[in-house]
Amino acid sequence: KLYQTLEQLSSDIDTGSVPESLDGILLVQEYIKPQDGRVTRLEFIGGAFYYAVSIDSSNGFELCPADACNVGDAFCPATPDSASSNPVNKFQVLENYIDPNMINYQRFLQASGINIGAIEVITDATGRTVAYDVNTNTNYNSGAEGKTQAGYRGMHRIAEYLREELRSL
Repeated sequence: KLYQTLEQLSSDIDTGSVPESLDGILLVQEYIKPQDGRVTRLEFIGGAFYYAVSIDSSNGFELCPADACNVGDAFCPATPDSASSNPVNKFQVLENYIDPNMINYQRFLQASGINIGAIEVITDATGRTVAYDVNTNTNYNSGAEGKTQAGYRGMHRIAEYLREELRSL
């Protein structure tokens, strides 16, 4: 839930109106408005950068890229815009993505023991890029992957990585 003021958050806490959490943990973080309405999710498999996906966040921040979220649920903006005569996928794989902080992200994941996961980054109106979320699980959108020339297949790559790990045991 987006709070415009600290007072709004405090009021929800005082009245018990804070949204429920499945695991009992609530995260409060500063909202950073994306420069272009999009956030970028950097996917890593086996500690190596796999690809980046640009996500349209204009309808909110429930940004689940998984195919399972493409079910037409109004609460999951992964659903293409059905009101348009030209539906737009909210997820776009960015081919040849370059980020000057990539080595830092990889080092962080390695130091944290995260072999498969993602880091989400936002570029704000001033051009400042901020890593704001770390995912220790990952989801792929086959529709977005299928639109690339590189033929990305995240779940297939994870299976290959796990097979390599098992063989090394």
